[in-house]
Amino acid sequence: MAIYHFTAKVISRSKGRSAVAAAAYRSASQLHDYRQDLTFDYAAKSDVIHSEILAPREAPEWVHDRELLWNGVEAAEKRRDSQVAREVEFALPEELTKSEAIALARDLVEREFVVRGMVADLNVHWDQGNHHAHVMLTMRELTSDGFGLKVTEWNRCELLEQWREHWADLANQHLLRAGLDIRIDHRSYRDQGIELEPTSHLGRAVDEMRARGERPERFRELQEVRERNARKIDERPEIVFDNLTRRQSTFTRRDIAREVFRYVDDGERFRNLLTRLEGSSELIVLVPEGRAGHTVEEARYTSKAMLRVEERMAELALEMVATDHHPVRDVVFALSVSRHGDLSHEQREAVRKMTSPRDIEVVAGFAGTGKSATVAAAKDAWEASGYRVRGAALSGIATENLERSSGVESKTLASWELAWRDGKAEVSSRDVLVIDEAGMVGSRQLARILTKLHEAGAKAVLIGDAEQLQPIEAGAAFRAIAERTGYQELTSIRRQQAEWQREASRDFARGDAGAALDPIRNTERSGSPRVANKRRAI
Repeated sequence: MAIYHFTAKVISRSKGRSAVAAAAYRSASQLHDYRQDLTFDYAAKSDVIHSEILAPREAPEWVHDRELLWNGVEAAEKRRDSQVAREVEFALPEELTKSEAIALARDLVEREFVVRGMVADLNVHWDQGNHHAHVMLTMRELTSDGFGLKVTEWNRCELLEQWREHWADLANQHLLRAGLDIRIDHRSYRDQGIELEPTSHLGRAVDEMRARGERPERFRELQEVRERNARKIDERPEIVFDNLTRRQSTFTRRDIAREVFRYVDDGERFRNLLTRLEGSSELIVLVPEGRAGHTVEEARYTSKAMLRVEERMAELALEMVATDHHPVRDVVFALSVSRHGDLSHEQREAVRKMTSPRDIEVVAGFAGTGKSATVAAAKDAWEASGYRVRGAALSGIATENLERSSGVESKTLASWELAWRDGKAEVSSRDVLVIDEAGMVGSRQLARILTKLHEAGAKAVLIGDAEQLQPIEAGAAFRAIAERTGYQELTSIRRQQAEWQREASRDFARGDAGAALDPIRNTERSGSPRVANKRRAI
């Protein structure tokens, strides 16, 4: 089950550690440490499914040799207590395939580390029930002569918090792209409103100590947390349903069992709780168990509480679509569109849809179809009509992109909710809230947002990916609203000029990476200039 786990630590000589030894272990390889004249051989490890060094484009070729890289890092450090490298570790969602998980890990490394000038040694471990990635990062600037000064900017606490948030954002995007109705949340249990206490991952060292009959302090602490959580579940088993539906709108019996097992490992207690949950009046069967050929399809469930949320959300959409509080005069529309003269006919129709008098509208399109340009034109029309336009999205990355590309002042949905609750922001009938990447937003949060806007008489404009309107598990809230309100779809790719590039964008949006990469492979085989910067995998 997808869980959130993201930690960062420093590899330091003061603790007797070596960057070369650490790299050998994480990559399941044999490396020689020049400083200590020792060879570290972990080639027999079988759980490493991907190992790769990623570096800035201008980096010299030698940094892609793992032994040269980490010996170079060690050589740059003169003190006996030097900090030689930083390591980031994060859990990979078990629901993703190996190739999907590797693509997700590479995406994070490229976006957050390599772009800042770090050299990153990425290793994906596929342990049973513990899929995760280790990323070892250089701490000094890379120069033509080797490593220079340490970059203090990379040590900021704010940067770590940004990495943690961006990891959740990116993982959720990849889960959605894979058609999975699953989300992870970087916030604490308390901030999420979860009644239970978080448990920690003990790691292999603690497991080995337990195997020797020892009871380390961390294990005892974990057992105490598990017992307190188990007692809470005993008192109110439906907590399990609450937790599940925070991450996914539907679930299976296996999902229920795995959630209970996170807190209860006593066999009899586990079976009793599972029986109580399966007989709970809060459990709703959506799809009964059945056969599809030779395979048995698991029954899918939701909870009564989740069903009530989704029913209320549907009612809100119908009430808002029947209300005309936000007219824009034809002359204002025409003038605003004329200021954005490069809009296609399809984009102009999307602007017309967004600026209708109705209190809710939906626009969907693949990446690269010009959704941001349509929002920018609609913003001009709304502001000329006296409305205040604000932007929102689930993730910080999406809000930054929305504000930069459309000029709409934007915050995360969580930030808007907090500001409304604390009285630091108001919403009125003169407001228009543009919600980007709406397919990423869960039903509970979207229902809260729409309730707030509807009570104030404000307008909601939901922007999402056309793929999220297809009958897959993900994007359920966005799809449910679009089905009730109707929507305008953008289909013409405008970001790329060549037709094969536009078709590749559509293939990527549909999740067909193989088809998208075929033209690139064909181009490279024909001897034409390379169209992708491909880095060597180690």
